[in-house]
Amino acid sequence: MAFGADTIALLALTILLAYTVFGLTGFGSAITAMPLLVQLIPLRMAVPLMLVFDLAAGLLMGLKNRRVVNRKELLRLVPFMLAGMAIGLFALVNAPERLLLLTLGIFILAYCAWSLVLQPGIRPIGSRWAMPLGIAGGIFTALFGTGGPIYTIYLARRLDDKLILRATISTLIFISGLSRLAMFSTAGLYRQESLLVLAAFLLPCALAGLYLGNHLHSRLPAARVVQAIWGVLILGGVSLVVRNL
Repeated sequence: MAFGADTIALLALTILLAYTVFGLTGFGSAITAMPLLVQLIPLRMAVPLMLVFDLAAGLLMGLKNRRVVNRKELLRLVPFMLAGMAIGLFALVNAPERLLLLTLGIFILAYCAWSLVLQPGIRPIGSRWAMPLGIAGGIFTALFGTGGPIYTIYLARRLDDKLILRATISTLIFISGLSRLAMFSTAGLYRQESLLVLAAFLLPCALAGLYLGNHLHSRLPAARVVQAIWGVLILGGVSLVVRNL
């Protein structure tokens, strides 16, 4: 592979951290990993790389909890998600990488501000929100793999049971992953040199993180986990904005 040992080690630690978060929450792997990955490899390599791991993690978690998935909400979101993904793929292939990275940094910081400063309550919302949030989630899913938080904004206000919420989000991410796999393959993103070799090398790190996150799900203080995740996101977002302004 055309990467040094130090780069490989940092990539492995990043993937391990990201999928520990995924195992703990059911989402958040890409939004945790992407600000760190793009410091090491190009964005157009990082996005399809993360997709390989998202598919593996989504398959494992989706199969584990498939009986409690809310299919009605999935069917409501998926068509709008696919429309958004088509828009996002066009931008990923054609837009300047510097502009995309700046957009990613702003998105992460905006999400942190929305969650930490505004601190919105989990109030129920109507099904009509599936269209704008589904499209927005699809755009950011195709661009950066970071649509999970947007889907969660919708689903957390539609589903009360935490197990059903976690299973539904994981299944939605898996469905989006299969769709992105078809789109990215058609666009030629998987023909990049070393990408598939790197994915195979790092896949055990993703699976180890997933196992660790599931193991720690009921053992770690939730508040400390959340604080650590926000810290990583804020630092990553600030770094992206500063580097690409």
